[in-house]
Amino acid sequence: MQVLLDKSVGCLVGAAVGDALGGATETALPEEIRTRYGGWVDGIVPPFHENWATNRPLAPYHKGDGHITDDTLMTHALVRAYAKKRDHLDAFDVVELLVPDLIEREVWIPDLEREAVAFHRLAAAERWLVTRLHHAHVDPREAGVGNIVNCGAAMYMAPVGVVNAGDPAGAYAEAVEIGGAHQHSYGREAAAVFAAAVAAAMAPGATATDVVDAALDLARDGTRGAIAAVVQEARGYRATRTAIPALRAAVAPYDTVGEDYRNPGLGARRPSRLHSIEELPVALGMLVIANGGYREAVLGAVNYGRDADSTATMAGALAGALGGAPAVPAEWATAVAEASRVDLAEPARVLAAVAAEVYEADAARFAQRADRFEGLA
Repeated sequence: MQVLLDKSVGCLVGAAVGDALGGATETALPEEIRTRYGGWVDGIVPPFHENWATNRPLAPYHKGDGHITDDTLMTHALVRAYAKKRDHLDAFDVVELLVPDLIEREVWIPDLEREAVAFHRLAAAERWLVTRLHHAHVDPREAGVGNIVNCGAAMYMAPVGVVNAGDPAGAYAEAVEIGGAHQHSYGREAAAVFAAAVAAAMAPGATATDVVDAALDLARDGTRGAIAAVVQEARGYRATRTAIPALRAAVAPYDTVGEDYRNPGLGARRPSRLHSIEELPVALGMLVIANGGYREAVLGAVNYGRDADSTATMAGALAGALGGAPAVPAEWATAVAEASRVDLAEPARVLAAVAAEVYEADAARFAQRADRFEGLA
């Protein structure tokens, strides 16, 4: 249990810290980041726009200064769903457990600087959950169809990997089921592959190579192609910051958003078997260059820019799961927890306990199946 707990804390705290660091540089390009901050970002920094509350056309969120964003709010909501069911989740649990949490439970929302239901902080692709499931009563197994295809489901799937620790295929299948209520096409695929990668990282003694191997073994279509291309490029670098242009070039053929991140074209975020979200392949590339190291992988994602908070969330979850709680710099974790007014470790402790219970239930279910199968033989 101690290793499970340590890796769960590393994963979820690592994801939240990555989210908070990446929030400051989200939507900016690498050269803009260096101009704004006078060089590479190497920790918690102020918002990209000093007038963040009134700057347009960006939404008035106080990102930066150690504030977590919707990535972590959604992750913690999914943990609470697991804590209520204490077993594997499916698409119907998204309706019965996750959506009510998002529209009924009041939480502190750091980048809004007020307490509210999490729904008020969600972007359009995540509000889709509430529109389709709570208001339209769509079959949750099909509710993700028609949504904007993005990383919205992938960004909070780390808990699925923790619950299925050591079983990437199981994590993939469960995330496909859960993700179907939210996303479709390569957005759903990315959620499943990210959960599988976390499950691989949770195994004792796992390495960055093990994580990539699990992702490539399970990924399909454009998602697999994007991961393979980015990882191959990443293996030629020893520093994440110098690799940024090469990783962007490697993922670009699979990305629908385009180079002008703030103004994507008409083909952006549409379903396709040929394309991939950008965030997961880049996070895996950063993990490879960093050889699983937390600080290097996360700062690479932060300085990459574009959807930096989600890329850094994924890189942080994977590196944190590999290295455990000590992998996440204590000064960052403490500052983010204080700035965000949240106990970053408590959800991870809860999830570790749930994961142990789920494993025991799985073992009992398999034993029953084995008895029955022996009767057939």
